[in-house]
This record gives sequence, structure tokens and C-alpha cells, in this order.
Amino acid sequence: MNVTVAISAIAGLAWLAVVGLLALIVMRASRQKPVKGMVTTLIVILLLAVILNTASAGLIFIEPQERGVVISAIQDGIRPEALQPGLRWVVPYFENVVTYPISRQTYTMSIAAEEGQIQGDDSVEARTSDGQVVRIDASIVFAIDPAQVTDVHIKWQDQYVNNLVRPQSRGVIRDAVSQFGIEEVYSSQRLKLTEMMTADMADTLDEGGLILVDFVLRNITFSDEYAASVEQKQIAEQLGQQAAFIVEQKKQEAEQVRQTAQGAADAAVIRAQGEADSLLINAQALADARIIQAIAEAEALQLIADVLKNSPDLLTYRYIEELTPSIDVMLLPSDNPFLFPLPEMNNTQPAAAPTVTPDTGTESP
Repeated sequence: MNVTVAISAIAGLAWLAVVGLLALIVMRASRQKPVKGMVTTLIVILLLAVILNTASAGLIFIEPQERGVVISAIQDGIRPEALQPGLRWVVPYFENVVTYPISRQTYTMSIAAEEGQIQGDDSVEARTSDGQVVRIDASIVFAIDPAQVTDVHIKWQDQYVNNLVRPQSRGVIRDAVSQFGIEEVYSSQRLKLTEMMTADMADTLDEGGLILVDFVLRNITFSDEYAASVEQKQIAEQLGQQAAFIVEQKKQEAEQVRQTAQGAADAAVIRAQGEADSLLINAQALADARIIQAIAEAEALQLIADVLKNSPDLLTYRYIEELTPSIDVMLLPSDNPFLFPLPEMNNTQPAAAPTVTPDTGTESP
């Protein structure tokens, strides 16, 4: 329990006791009964109540998430330094303390009725550089600078939200939006827009003694007319993308057919090339075989020629040897290379010798 709260509670009970005892004394005095001892008790309790009340007025407990600004009647109206967390003492009845939170606070401006600090549509209406109206939903997360709590009290007291955060943020948002076109606001430059708002808000709040923790651009809403045109544009883009997809699909199908045909053609070329290579190899093999055969024949003929050169009668011998046994031959002189059959050894009659007419040179039977 907070010590100052406990002291204040005890002081309150003491004052109740004082009031009750005083009423009892008055009743007894009206009946002319002795009240001397009760008066002494009343004085003691009264002094105790005054002391406790003075102590509770002088002791201040500052929470860890708070800082205390001391309003003083004896130090130029205000102490320059804020009270730090813990149990602190101020001059009773001459000084009082106003506490300020230094934890994070969020102020939301939204088009939705139940989301912002103000009921109803509290979004920021702004106009782009090309004249289009947009409505901005935003949240400002901020905190009081612990080192400037006294300055915040002097400048804003407890109205820093309504007099600083709200109006300054709305002005910053309008100024930033006015530097971008409508398409840039919701598409390509949205990040840059957010960064610009954040930087401007940080500078503005710093001048007022606050720290910007984060600036959240929650939503951008367009006018009904522009929203309809954007929707139509998106539909057209989607149809265009669909048509482009169909065209691309047809291209892929045609490419697939072309690649299939190319593959078949390449296969036919490879097959024909293989057959041609096979024929060429076979022809080359045959040619090589003929060459080898011709070389062998030439070498054989050369050997035969060499043999005949050294033994000329061998040819006659081989000729005779090859004759069949049924043929009768007549041997002629060695210098005659011809063989004639013996007519008288054949069963057939010899043919009549042809006569030659010397004058005409023609034959007659």
C-alpha cells in the first residue's frame, strides 16, 4: 500500500475521532457533566490529526512510470526539476505535485466510429497534388520526455494531447499528402509518404517536449468516385493480365509443338547421319578390302612373274597339267608353243581341207 495513502487514511480517522469526541463533549457539557478528561483526549487526537494530515500533505510517492512537477509558492512558482520515482517530500500546504505519465501513449484518428479517441469519423481529410481527396487513418505513439516534464506542464499542462498531438499530426499529414499524386499515395510512394510524416511528426513533438515512438499510417480511403474509377482500372488490368496470360499460354503451346517438331527433325537428321556414317564405314571397309585384295593379287602376280622369269617352262607344264585326260595331244618341238589334236586318233572323220583360189583369195567348199 502507498505510504501516503495510509497516512491520509489514518489522518482521516483521527479527524473523525475529533469530530465525534467534540460532539460528545458538547452533549456532556450541556448536561453539566464533567468533560475535563475528554477535553484532554480531544486535544491529543486533534494534534495527532493535524500532524498526520501535515505529513500526508508533505509526503508524495511517485510511481516508476511517472514524474512529478512541484508547484511551489516559495520557489518562483514551480521547481525546475521534476520529482523522480519514490517517496518524496514537499513543503506541506505551500507546494503540491502534479504527476505526468512518461509511459507510451497512443492517439488514434480513424474513420471507424469506435476506434479513435473521438467517437465518429475522426480521420484526416487531405488533398493530393492532383486535387484528389483522401481520408487518412493514423495512430501516433508518443511519450513525454522525462527530461522535459516541467516544460510540458508549463506549455500544455494536461492538454498536450488536444493542443499538441492532435492538431499538429493532422497538419503534418495534410502537408505530406499534398506533395504526392493520388496514385503515388496508395502505391509507389506510400512508404516515402509514411517516412516523411514520421520525420515531420518527430520534429514537431520534440519541440513540444514529447518523444515520437512510432507513426502508423493505418489506412487511406478515397472518394467514392475515385474508388469506382480505381476499381474499373483494376478490373481492366486484371482482364489485360488474363489476356496476356492466355497469349503467353498459347505461345508456350506453340513453342512446345515447335520443340517437338524440332526434336523429331533432329532425331531424323541424327538417324540419317548414322545411316550415312554406317554406309560410309561399310564403303570404306569394302574399299579397304578391295585395296588389300588388289595388293595381294599384285603381290601374287609379282611372285608368279618372278617364278616364271626364273623357270619359263613352268607355265607349259602347268598348262599341260590342267588338260583333261580325255584330250589327246601331240607334242611339238619345244620352240612351238601350240598343241594340236591328233586327227587319226579321233573317231570322227577329218574335215575336208578348204581350197583357196589364188586369184580371188576366197575360200570354196
